[in-house]
Amino acid sequence: MKTNRRMFLTGASAAAATALSGAASAQSVIEDIIRSPRRGAWGDQFDARASQGGKVASNLPIFSPETISYVERAILDYSNVVAQGGWQRVPDTKKLELGVADADVEALRRRLMVSGDLSQGAGLSPAFDSYVDAALKRFQARHGLPADGVTGRYTYSALNVPAAVRLGQLETNLVRLRSMSGGLGDRYVMVNIPAAEIEAVERGRVSLRHTAIVGKVDRQTPILDSKINEIIINPYWNAPASIVRKDIIPLMRKNPSYLTDNNIRLIAPDGSEVDPLNVDWSTDDAEKYRFRQDPGKINAMASIKINFPNQHAVYMHDTPQQGLFRDLDRFYSSGCVRVQNVRDLVTWILKNTDSWDRRRIEQTIQTDQDVRIAVSDPVPVHFTYVSAWSTGGGVVHFRDDIYGRDGASELQISTAL
Repeated sequence: MKTNRRMFLTGASAAAATALSGAASAQSVIEDIIRSPRRGAWGDQFDARASQGGKVASNLPIFSPETISYVERAILDYSNVVAQGGWQRVPDTKKLELGVADADVEALRRRLMVSGDLSQGAGLSPAFDSYVDAALKRFQARHGLPADGVTGRYTYSALNVPAAVRLGQLETNLVRLRSMSGGLGDRYVMVNIPAAEIEAVERGRVSLRHTAIVGKVDRQTPILDSKINEIIINPYWNAPASIVRKDIIPLMRKNPSYLTDNNIRLIAPDGSEVDPLNVDWSTDDAEKYRFRQDPGKINAMASIKINFPNQHAVYMHDTPQQGLFRDLDRFYSSGCVRVQNVRDLVTWILKNTDSWDRRRIEQTIQTDQDVRIAVSDPVPVHFTYVSAWSTGGGVVHFRDDIYGRDGASELQISTAL
């Protein structure tokens, strides 16, 4: 069930402050931005390089020595911002967008200047012009928000996280990044839970990036390290005990035809199939059965399941609910990870497994037959929790601390609204 409190920050990527010409000049520039009432020069602005290109995307993996170096630099830069008093709060009562003229735009300009999204050369007028539009879209992109150039509820929430809190977020995540800086292998898959995003990395560069759906706050996706050893095409879905207890049994009490409508069979401990009409759904007796959904278009895993050994009994998979990948809030699952364009990822995983190219994968899916494929060279997979990182070029990314692991309530934007 979706709730508004988690409709906020997750998906995409983000950029903020980096690239200083020196601590002393940075401090004076930040001071000028915060205090200056008029248009000023931008000869040695804070994060000058970041405000020129506008590019946020990168093929640099989150787990890399370069990322660590960039985050260390960002921490120095944010420390300078904090030392100068941080950034001022942007009034959050109005919808600001291209073409608007309002006194609050000046506050927005100041905020975007301090974080390096807007050149000071753009001035401090109340006009929301094309420069502010581009700067706000950049800010939104690096915070995982839709880059629409409009100051909505979640954009304001991200804008008004204090600089000191963002600095602490960077410091917390630097520890996580350092713990994963080596020995990941030539090819690996990384699931970043707060970003709800997946990287397929090969030879130090991101080959594929996928939007993901991860666990709800009360059914969290676990941190783990394993190796992908099996792909199942047209899988049967065996409902986990938690879903049977929390979801399916209550649904059967309301709608006795739910299992039949969804091609879910009841399997007794001896392997025989049980008629749902012969089960007393007012009790918990049904928990002793296995709930197995047949392969097909409405199967909970759709066409693909990606297996790897782990104590949490989680896996990655396709989904029939493709529309959910468009949502800003992608924390819907019971712990497993749904993968957008999963067939591209599976093709990449199986590229060294004889005869399993994209064409054969597609043909097999059309048969609706349950087919298990052993991966010839098991690919390492890492489920991790990184809510702040940098990919260089003045780009610093932030995501909502969806599970509350960063130690600051201000970073749980989705759960605070």
